[in-house]
Amino acid sequence: MKIIHFHKNLLSLIEEAKRGNRRAQQQIFNRFAPKMLGVCRRYFNQLEFAEEVMLAGFLKVFTKLDTFSAEGSFEGWIRRIMVNECISELRKKSNLQFTDEIVLENASDYAVEMQTDFAVETIQEAIDMLPEGYRIVFVLYVIEGYKHHEIASKLNISVNTSKTQLFKARKMLQKKLENLNYQPYEQI
Repeated sequence: MKIIHFHKNLLSLIEEAKRGNRRAQQQIFNRFAPKMLGVCRRYFNQLEFAEEVMLAGFLKVFTKLDTFSAEGSFEGWIRRIMVNECISELRKKSNLQFTDEIVLENASDYAVEMQTDFAVETIQEAIDMLPEGYRIVFVLYVIEGYKHHEIASKLNISVNTSKTQLFKARKMLQKKLENLNYQPYEQI
């Protein structure tokens, strides 16, 4: 039962880190930093800035470790801190700009068909080219799984603005992927 052993090991590591054990904190950082850098990277075009935000997020993780209740996923808890740190940093860095709303009658109005056999790096490059407002809503909705009302609340925008940003992001992303001179990822 490797999964049970892994879970018990993680829980004991968390307890040690709560007590201020630097080795335990380092092990937690080493285990989750690559994934969390990926999370932060989706919000910021520059890798160096994403790294800075991730480090600030881990500082919050370790200072708020005593609030982790062990009822849910530890990785999910860290991820939520990282997403909030990214949004907080985006608010500090600039005024988030969102384009005008368009009225969408139903969900099929903002469904855009996209080819999905591109390499991850190609998709990330296309996401990086999106305007900031589009990119943030796209990442929150498509990758993080937030609902439009949650995005609206996090970003202090209307639900319709969130839907509009997602619609426009998908259209622009589709066009950018079509225009990139990359070969689609070959399926094995």
